[in-house]
Amino acid sequence: MTAVITKPRGENIVKLNSVSWETFNRLLNELGDKRNQRLTYHDHILEIMSPLGRHENNNRFIESLIVVIADELGLNLKKFGSLTLKSEQFQQAVEPYSCYYLENEPKVRNKQQIDLTIDPPPDLVLEIDITSGSLHKLPIYANLGILEIWRYDGEKLTVFILEKETNNYQECDRSLAFPFLNLNLIPDLIQQSLIDGETAVLRAFRKCIRDSQ
Repeated sequence: MTAVITKPRGENIVKLNSVSWETFNRLLNELGDKRNQRLTYHDHILEIMSPLGRHENNNRFIESLIVVIADELGLNLKKFGSLTLKSEQFQQAVEPYSCYYLENEPKVRNKQQIDLTIDPPPDLVLEIDITSGSLHKLPIYANLGILEIWRYDGEKLTVFILEKETNNYQECDRSLAFPFLNLNLIPDLIQQSLIDGETAVLRAFRKCIRDSQ
């Protein structure tokens, strides 16, 4: 008998076909902002994702690492969580698990609502995909002009950088937002946090960043 090892589930996902753009927008308004589900709309397909514990824990811990980096480097960081990002032109929408303004932070500093028809898109998007892949979302993010995406699958962190000439993403070994960062360190820190505790690991990570300056 061969043992089959499967990764623990990180999300529950439901897909609905043949959904019109008008129906999606009506549903978005009816659901409101106070919900746990994350929606993606592309090519008349609506994906509804409900995160489970492993998903949320990884998401929040990676965000804490990003906050530490920005704080120690003296960068203004604006967090918008699962902001609904829509393109009326392409009739596409996506809700990342977390998104951040860094370079464009001054342009949205005084805002708590984002309108992509007048505001710049987030500089960095974080996707957590324990159960399923998010690569089908890349064309949506490209059309929205998101320059950098971090994708964590429970084992590996992958960074995608948008090539404006082709409007396609390329996998890179360095972050555009934090080019000095060793990306392999993040999965190791996540695992270490399960042993030493998140606060202890974040404290040590902060000291590491500070000492490297």
